[in-house]
Amino acid sequence: MKTLKGDRKILNDWTILRFLRGCKFSLENTKKKLDMFYTCKNLTPEWFSNRDPLDPKMAEILSLGEFLPLPGYDEKGRKIILVRPDKHNTNTTSMDEMVKVAQIILDLLMEEDVQHSVIGVTILIDFQDFTPNHLLQTTPSLCKKIFTVWQEAYPMRLKAFHYINTPPSFQVIMNLVRKFMKEKLKQRLHVHGNDMGSLFDHIAQSNLPKEYGGGNGNLKEITEYWQKKANEKRNWLLEDEKYKVDESKRPGKPRTSADLFDIEGSFRKLNID
Repeated sequence: MKTLKGDRKILNDWTILRFLRGCKFSLENTKKKLDMFYTCKNLTPEWFSNRDPLDPKMAEILSLGEFLPLPGYDEKGRKIILVRPDKHNTNTTSMDEMVKVAQIILDLLMEEDVQHSVIGVTILIDFQDFTPNHLLQTTPSLCKKIFTVWQEAYPMRLKAFHYINTPPSFQVIMNLVRKFMKEKLKQRLHVHGNDMGSLFDHIAQSNLPKEYGGGNGNLKEITEYWQKKANEKRNWLLEDEKYKVDESKRPGKPRTSADLFDIEGSFRKLNID
C-alpha cells in the first residue's frame, strides 16, 4: 500500500483500531478484512475513484439525500442509516454513481464515529418512490458487489435491515439480496411493507426524522449536514482514494474483479416477470 506524505502510514492506530473493533479484536480476521478493504477499493474504481464532493455530479447526488446516517443512536446504541435508493433520476444517474456517494458518506462515518464500529448499525431502506427503472438498475452484479464490500471489507457490524414502503416487485429484490447475504444477516431482515407500526416495534419513532413521524431532525437538515461534511473533508477524500492494494506485489496470483464479484452465469440477468 502507499504511504501518506512524511512517511506516515495510512494504517495508523485509529484505522487499525476501527478494524479490530469491527472484527471483535481477532487479529487474523482483522488482517483479512484490511486486505479485503484495500483490495475492494482497487477493484471497484467506479465507487472509489474520482470522489470529489464538489464535482457537479457528486454534489447533485449528495443533495438528494439517498444515504443518510441519522443523528444520534437508537435505544441499543446503534447508528441508524436511512437509505432511499429511488431519489435519483434513472435517465441521468446510474446506481453505481449513487453507490459511490453512499460510500463517501459511509467512509466519513467510519472515520469519525467510534460508536457505530463498537455497537453496530441498523439499515432502514425506504422504497417509497421506487420504479421499474430503479429495479432494472439493481442488477445481480451490483448487489453482489455491495454485499461483498459491506460484509467482507468494511469494519462495521450490520445488526438489522428494515424495508418499508415496499413495491409489488419487492420479492424480486429480496430474492436478489438474499442470494448474496451471509446466513446470519438473512436472519436480521425485517420487511414492514407500509406498516409503520411494525417498524416502530423495532425502531422508536422518536429516532426517525420529522417526515417519518419522529423528532430527530428533518431530511433537508440531515442531507445538508452530510453534504457539508463531505465538502469539509474534500482533501481527506481525495487523499484517501490513493490508498489501495498493489496487486503486482501480492504473493501468488493477483486478485481480480472476477475473483471477488463474479456470479453464476444463470444469475447474471434480472428477471422481473
